[in-house]
Amino acid sequence: MRVSRWFLALAAAALLAGCQSHPFTDYRPMTEAGFYSGTIEDLKKLNATDPEVPELIRLKSAGVSEATIVALVRIAHEHQHSFSSTDAVRNLAGANFSEPRILQIAQTDKLDSIGGDAVMLHVVGLSDPTVEWLLDRRLKGVPTMSVNTIADLKNTGLSEKDIVSRIQNGMTDAQGQAEAAARQKMLAHSHTGFTSIRGRKPR
Repeated sequence: MRVSRWFLALAAAALLAGCQSHPFTDYRPMTEAGFYSGTIEDLKKLNATDPEVPELIRLKSAGVSEATIVALVRIAHEHQHSFSSTDAVRNLAGANFSEPRILQIAQTDKLDSIGGDAVMLHVVGLSDPTVEWLLDRRLKGVPTMSVNTIADLKNTGLSEKDIVSRIQNGMTDAQGQAEAAARQKMLAHSHTGFTSIRGRKPR
């Protein structure tokens, strides 16, 4: 009985190992896309899956280096899931974020959320140093105003310097939204007034 249980345990372990590997993944499209053979071998060792292959090809076509592509797959697998954040990486690269910075975001396993926010901070119109500073805070887990609140404050005419000062002083999202609403109300009132409409004087 002990022997049979040992055999069953060994068979189960072998089956599990087989399920975790992907010996039938078709890497030929990667060869056709110009990936180096060494890169493909690295991806085989990481058990890159069929669904990941076209995503990785899209990254290469966007100019992401093969070393970074391999690192992104490795990081995703370390977090126990396949790599699927191609759009987030492409958007970050398109916004001129460096590959080491992209990998730093990937390590948090929040490429889609933090990466999306980082790109939007550029869209809002903040300077590169401020965007990098805000991103550092997010990566370190330091409470920081959301992109939406920052955008709302900026839309009311608040300067980037003033926004940074408020964040440094610990302004919360709720406080930021309250100030944005008050400033919007003030702006609305400043554009309203009584206009005297005079008709022609009777002759």
